[in-house]
Amino acid sequence: MTFGLVVLGPLLALATYLALGPLDQGSTDTLRLILLLDLIYILFVAALVLSQVARLVLARRAKSAGSRLHLRLTGVFALMALIPTVSVAVFAVLTINVGIEGWFSERVREVVGNSLLAAEAYAEEERAGLREDALSLARSIDRARRGGIELSDSELLGEGQRQIQRGLREAYMIDATAEIRARGDRSYLFDYDAPTPAQIASASDTQVRIIEDWANNEFRAIIRLTSFVDRFLYISREVDGEILSLLEDTQETIRLYQQLESERGKILFDFGLLYLAFAVIIILAAVWLGLWFAERLSGPIGRLTGAAQQVGGGDLDVHVREDDGDDEIAELGKYFNQMTRQLKGQRNTLLDNTRQIERRRRLFDSVLSSVTSGVVGLDPEGRVTFVNRSAMRLLDWEEDQQSLALTVAVPEFGPLYETLTTTATEATQQEIKVSRQGSMENLLVRMATRRTDDGRLEGYVVAFDDVTDLVSAQRMAAWGDVARRIAHEIKNPLTPIQLSAERIKRKFGPKLGADSDSLEQLTGVIIRQTGDLRRIVDEFSKFARMPEPERRAQDLKQLVRDAVLLQKTGRPDIKLISDVPDAELPALIDGTMITQALTNLIKNAGEAIDTLKTDGAPDGLEPQVHVHLHSDGVLAHITIADNGIGLPEDRARLFEPYVTTRSEGTGLGLPIVKKIIEEHGGSLTLMDAPVFEGQNHFGAMAVITLPLGIDNITGNEEKNHE
Repeated sequence: MTFGLVVLGPLLALATYLALGPLDQGSTDTLRLILLLDLIYILFVAALVLSQVARLVLARRAKSAGSRLHLRLTGVFALMALIPTVSVAVFAVLTINVGIEGWFSERVREVVGNSLLAAEAYAEEERAGLREDALSLARSIDRARRGGIELSDSELLGEGQRQIQRGLREAYMIDATAEIRARGDRSYLFDYDAPTPAQIASASDTQVRIIEDWANNEFRAIIRLTSFVDRFLYISREVDGEILSLLEDTQETIRLYQQLESERGKILFDFGLLYLAFAVIIILAAVWLGLWFAERLSGPIGRLTGAAQQVGGGDLDVHVREDDGDDEIAELGKYFNQMTRQLKGQRNTLLDNTRQIERRRRLFDSVLSSVTSGVVGLDPEGRVTFVNRSAMRLLDWEEDQQSLALTVAVPEFGPLYETLTTTATEATQQEIKVSRQGSMENLLVRMATRRTDDGRLEGYVVAFDDVTDLVSAQRMAAWGDVARRIAHEIKNPLTPIQLSAERIKRKFGPKLGADSDSLEQLTGVIIRQTGDLRRIVDEFSKFARMPEPERRAQDLKQLVRDAVLLQKTGRPDIKLISDVPDAELPALIDGTMITQALTNLIKNAGEAIDTLKTDGAPDGLEPQVHVHLHSDGVLAHITIADNGIGLPEDRARLFEPYVTTRSEGTGLGLPIVKKIIEEHGGSLTLMDAPVFEGQNHFGAMAVITLPLGIDNITGNEEKNHE
């Protein structure tokens, strides 16, 4: 059946051609019969092909073995039949197009076009001449009118008509309502065709409106007369009606020509449709033959594909049937079974090795992820290959930074890395300061080389710990010891010095006479400097020997309000805004120490604004300090923000003793405040303040966190103790 259908297709195409050509002598019965047979053949083969293609598509969706190859072979056969058939059809249509191209050649178009251009040129010449005559006659009438020539309007029109060489058929002088006010020679009422209001309105002093009357073989022109208030010149000229008729005939001929030219595509379409029918017959026959041949070819390959899919899924025990013969497909089955046996043995070996490597990798990752030290692995070129969680936290890294060079990712590590790579040492160590998120951290960094068993460089290992708190604690302890020694050594002689100065002033002042003022001035200096030294010693004593807080129930809200009111009274030049809730916030705290801390922080905010003014305040600065208190039920949060000079880059050092940004500061205020807050189980942090409304400058903000309940305080104390 397959070969019969394939042979029948070309035979039907040949019979159709013979019926259309030499065998058709005016009778259409044979042609109709053959066309009916063609239609039946197309429908029958198309139904067979579609059913087979649907079966293949279903098999393809089910991912049946060999379905893709079957579809591909079918498509190749269809394409092989489609390309020559369509090429022949296109060539035939192009040949027909060349055959009828002579009907619509350029010479024919040129002749028709020239006829139209000649008629249009005549019409345009008549329009231009009439427009020129209308302008000339209007200017003549206007000049005569302004020159005071005693002629009537009709005489002026007649005189103007006679002066025009080409002659005018009629000449009228009308008003805006198209009423005739004067007539020229041979201008009669029964020949008058009144212009429309729109035509009159379109005429102006210099613009001539041309009216074409094809029915009467006449062109008319209308123009406004400037020497009259409401007058228009209305003239007409007779034109050659035969030429105008020729223009109409030519235009009609061109439209007919264009219509015939547009139907050329229809002719080509009819022939193309016929060739398409032949192409469909041939293509369907070829596709059916391709389906039959592809099914014979794709069977063994489908079995091999199914077995390969099972192998890809991990089943190495599968085998394909080995066909008898020495062709490539039979040998492929033998080689496939041999390959699966080898793969099975190699896979078992690889699985054992992989399990061992995975166990070691999990142990390595677990150890590195659990340590608190930061660990970074580098390749021989210094690029980052591994980062544990502690390193990402300490260096504030993102995932995309792990492929960068160490000197780019952490520029602070660059000098130490250069030292390691340029010297013969295998390891080096240094304390490095790193600035991250506005805070300065002290890292103890150790770098070492990694080498293979044969001594070849494999990379580098960077390990580091955050020793910021340790360094700070060491400095605090050292400064505390210094403060105790200074307070002990200086405080004892201060009182005798002050008393001796006062005694000298009282005893020798009356005896010196005129020099008593100098003595009083000098002793006053001694007394004042002694007072300043006593104040410094008191600060040392407070820092070195901070008393234990005496906690009792206090209203934290009231303490904040009192501190704000005290500073608002003392600094009227600063706008101090407070946001404190009305409800009480009871807390077990030392009211005196907390008030001291709040007062110190608000006072520092005001002094930061003064420093900014001294250094040069920005335009439009309004000194402001904002104090905000809120609670989440467990903790109380107090923020004190200003728009002063702001924080330095190494803001963490501000909590160290004797570190200050003001020339007159002692550097003990913030350490004392931090110690007070920590003694109450809270925390104190410094950060950049938000920009206040209406301002363009931001300063610093202190954030205090204090526990509100007695349980929380006890827990924090135990944590601090640990």
